Amino acid sequence: MSKIRTNHVFTSESVSEGHPDKVCDQISDAVLDACLNEDPESRVACETLTTTDLVVISGEITTRATVNFDRVARNTIRDIGYTDNAIGFSATDCKVFICIHRQSGDISQGVTEGAGAFREQGAGDQGMMFGYASDETPELMPAPILYAHKIVEQLARLRKDDPDTYDFLRPDAKSQVSVEYSAGRPVRIRSVVVSHQHTESMPDGALGSLVRDVVADVIPAELRKGEIEFFINPTGRFVIGGPHGDTGLTGRKIIVDTYGGVGSHGGGAFSGKDASKVDRSAAYMCRYIAKNIVAAELAEKCEIQAAYAIGVAKPLSVNVDTYGTGKVGEDDLQRIIEAGEIFDMTPKGIIDALDLKNPRRGGWRYRNTAAYGHFGRQPFPWEKTDRVDDLRQALG
Repeated sequence: MSKIRTNHVFTSESVSEGHPDKVCDQISDAVLDACLNEDPESRVACETLTTTDLVVISGEITTRATVNFDRVARNTIRDIGYTDNAIGFSATDCKVFICIHRQSGDISQGVTEGAGAFREQGAGDQGMMFGYASDETPELMPAPILYAHKIVEQLARLRKDDPDTYDFLRPDAKSQVSVEYSAGRPVRIRSVVVSHQHTESMPDGALGSLVRDVVADVIPAELRKGEIEFFINPTGRFVIGGPHGDTGLTGRKIIVDTYGGVGSHGGGAFSGKDASKVDRSAAYMCRYIAKNIVAAELAEKCEIQAAYAIGVAKPLSVNVDTYGTGKVGEDDLQRIIEAGEIFDMTPKGIIDALDLKNPRRGGWRYRNTAAYGHFGRQPFPWEKTDRVDDLRQALG
């Protein structure tokens, strides 16, 4: 059983929607959305690369949808804010190469219900997936990654909503938040790092003042007690950025996407993958289970692991770790999960429970997940806490 370190400092980072890797994640997920909008049965594994003046979209896609991949990429880039070719990358002038083929038939037969060695829809790949929740924030997320996300998200919102005031901001940015813990609970922010792309003409001190205002807006007052150490553009200059400054790839920010280094990670990326890929869908389900356990006050912290074999429906294993904070036994929680009556962890059960083939019906898009974290934000269906009563009842 894992134990909680009681007094320590933990740090997590986030990156903005204009970070080159996140540009790729958003294009890949925008492609997925475009396919699902016309054909919910689409099989999508879309990877994107960006660099100076170039976007390459590749992968395996089987769909009945008619998708203009070039338009999807340019619209996504434009929404992010890359509209000026003078900075080396823009929606209008970048070259877009499309290198897409159909999903392998060997994989398809294992994932299609009734077509493979087993009658049920099988997992789209082998591997292990994790989900985590903690009661240290209202969102049941670790504090360092939650507030790192909120900082860059708010900076992007200001850049887009008030371009006249914040015309010195460009889309690429990173944040980092160090949180001091005492007795296992977050007590204050130790330091904040923000590196934000800017224009040549940014006024002296403008970014530092803005970041301090944003921190005051998005981080609770009780965590801002004492002196916070700020590092704002620590190199002194960040004019060259985005895909012009650094090549981007889909799936390279898996820790930013999840829990900021808290808990475990199975290694699989999310963006550009439809829900038949358990790398994505089972990680969402594990978060859903962990969050409901914590919301039911059965544990202060909870991590769920599931493991799958390609073509096989049921998980090979399920593991529950409450880090010594459980109000009930981990064996009891595991028994309830494995029974499958509250949480069906087969690929079809996950897809149905979270409605992963029809995101628009739930008022969200996969592209919305591709920046500022896949967890801790509404209206993603894996963030619901609608199984709390079922869990309590099952435990008597």
